[in-house]
Amino acid sequence: METYGYNNPESQQNPNLRNTPYRSEKKLAAGLLGILLGAFGANKFYLGYITQGVIQIILNIVTCGIATVIPLIEGILYLTMSDEQFDHTYLQNRKEWF
Repeated sequence: METYGYNNPESQQNPNLRNTPYRSEKKLAAGLLGILLGAFGANKFYLGYITQGVIQIILNIVTCGIATVIPLIEGILYLTMSDEQFDHTYLQNRKEWF
């Protein structure tokens, strides 16, 4: 469509970004890692929480695997929250547990 010298500021934005919903890049992977490989602290290591990942491994050794419930719950929490909330809570604010 001809604009006759008038540039609409909205048209300068990327047209693909206007109507696309927000997507988290790490939410699905972190949730699945928490559920499937949580005993090894995989979800913590994936999110960059190295100390908490080591703590998770030690807890699982000391409690003979009972502490696996913690990453299982975390994985479920990751998958049930919105993408924006996940990014805000665990990637930007760096909340370490639950």
